[in-house]
Amino acid sequence: MSATIELKYFNSFWLKKMQSVVDVLPTAATPPPGLNKATANVSPGAVTFTLQTAQPSIGVGQAIYYTIGSQTYTLVIKSFSGSPQTITLMSPVTAPGFLSTTDLTFGDIIDFKYVPARYSSEQADWYIEEARIRGGYNNTSVNLGVKAYIVEDNNNQQNRSNSLIYSGIFNSRTGVNNTNQFSVAEDITRSVDPSNGSIQKLYAEDTNLIIFQEAKVSRALIDKDAIYTAEGQSMTTSGIQVIGQIQSYAGNYGISTNPESFAVYGYRKYFVDRNQNVVLRLSQDGITEISAYGMLDFFRDKLSLAGSTGKIIGGWDAHNKQYVVSIQPPANSSNPTPSTLAFDEDSLGWVSFYSYVPNYMDGLLNNYYSFKFGSIWEHYSFSSNRGQFYGAIPVQSNVKFVFNAQPSLIKNFNTINYEGTLGWQVDSITTDTDNAISIFAAFIPQTLADLETNLFTNNFKIKENKYFGNIFNNTVANGGDVLFGQTMSGIKGVYAVCTMSLNNLSYANQGELYACSTEYVESSY
Repeated sequence: MSATIELKYFNSFWLKKMQSVVDVLPTAATPPPGLNKATANVSPGAVTFTLQTAQPSIGVGQAIYYTIGSQTYTLVIKSFSGSPQTITLMSPVTAPGFLSTTDLTFGDIIDFKYVPARYSSEQADWYIEEARIRGGYNNTSVNLGVKAYIVEDNNNQQNRSNSLIYSGIFNSRTGVNNTNQFSVAEDITRSVDPSNGSIQKLYAEDTNLIIFQEAKVSRALIDKDAIYTAEGQSMTTSGIQVIGQIQSYAGNYGISTNPESFAVYGYRKYFVDRNQNVVLRLSQDGITEISAYGMLDFFRDKLSLAGSTGKIIGGWDAHNKQYVVSIQPPANSSNPTPSTLAFDEDSLGWVSFYSYVPNYMDGLLNNYYSFKFGSIWEHYSFSSNRGQFYGAIPVQSNVKFVFNAQPSLIKNFNTINYEGTLGWQVDSITTDTDNAISIFAAFIPQTLADLETNLFTNNFKIKENKYFGNIFNNTVANGGDVLFGQTMSGIKGVYAVCTMSLNNLSYANQGELYACSTEYVESSY
């Protein structure tokens, strides 16, 4: 006999909608006294009992097992409340041999009839969906289609300090923003040699990406690849890779862990390698050790004191066109005094020390700014607060230089002369064998009339916009000298160290010192 069944949805499929049910961990408990121990069977109906020990995780529909002899019986929780819990069992209930001392074992949820709505949908667990568009018999079938998936054996977070990854493109003109897409199906990562340490800084220059590691500096090509000829010469060609080949600069130099020392001007990049105790410049001719320009010993000692906990702040002085670096050792070092100094490309040397200690500094539109205590400070603003930084007490500007002509000759330094603005004074002049506290410091000329009317031995004299002064020794003369005491002109030595200063509080305009010289004669002891 055959039967005909009419199907309303002849080409439909089922989709099940069911939220996950929280599993209950098996636990064990001993019920308290309160049940009739003489009763061999629990009467049908809702039976309640209170647990002697509260269970941390029980649920509606959960099974309770207990064993009498070799037989195991099952009870099901209908509801529970209170603390410790009073349990109501589902009916019909059959519990032969259930005593107050019977051990209970709590199992999984086996009956979902009374499970609350937060575990499943009480209205409908199944939904009907049409398998073809508009329900047509031969219309296009609707299915899940091809799904891309990947099996990740290790899905934990990884810290790859020597690798780069890039996202999709961003184009504000067309409204394309794929910066949140990192497709694992594409080659979007580049790694550098992990033996050179972690990547500390990236700097994009034209179509290259400069990578600063702790012990190496490299360059990655952007949107192009490198092709090498038979002679080993490289040629670039356009490619589809965002980050192309990585090429290392010559020299085992890096930026250590001090990316804050980086500064850039034009095609020159300045930074500090604290591990090597050097200050470096990256330019078109490669990496140059600029700390070797007369300051090798200073940076070797000062950078070693900075350590891994100190700060090395770098910035570009857009006003004077100089690289400024501030080395700030930690407070617990043997010499915690910070040092701020500047490097000048025109003279290829370190031209000046500064008294300010910034938190950050940089140049913008020919102006030079530094930051301290959360505030910004503009340098060279031609205000009356010269020699005063960050609200501190003003200090006198001073210059120290060395007279060392004919280094192997013993000399008698007789005069000191300088070219510059009015107001400079000599604080001290010393040699390798003789010390003389300058008597020039007793008088600070204020005007040209002061210079013309006070022609004492302790004053500079002006002639053709140059200032001249005699050096008189105020120390005890040596036994072989003909003239003794302050009447003896000049101080003897192979070289002389002179310190000159300018009182910033007495002069509203800026003071400049163009040149300084001395006249000497050959001498002997």
